[in-house]
Amino acid sequence: MEIKIKTLKFDADQKLVEYVEKKVSKLDKFFLGAADVAEVTLSLLSEPDNKQAKIQMHVKGDDLIIERNSHSFEQAITDCVDAMKEKLTRKKEKTYDI
Repeated sequence: MEIKIKTLKFDADQKLVEYVEKKVSKLDKFFLGAADVAEVTLSLLSEPDNKQAKIQMHVKGDDLIIERNSHSFEQAITDCVDAMKEKLTRKKEKTYDI
């Protein structure tokens, strides 16, 4: 699975990029081969929890999108990945009637 990372209003350092790639790459095992590309968008907001992460995947006719805000990008990514795991599992069960 290819992971595309976009940053809005800032430049991500290599450590953050590696963290995102490590976490998001684990999503492929929950619905193997379901998505070729995962688009991750990181942005700064003007709210108290001012860091936002968004993961978008196109899976067999559906766009799965998860957005989370947090005080750090790492926490926002972790929350997104956890929610996407559940969404992928439900999609897999619905697709294959498990």
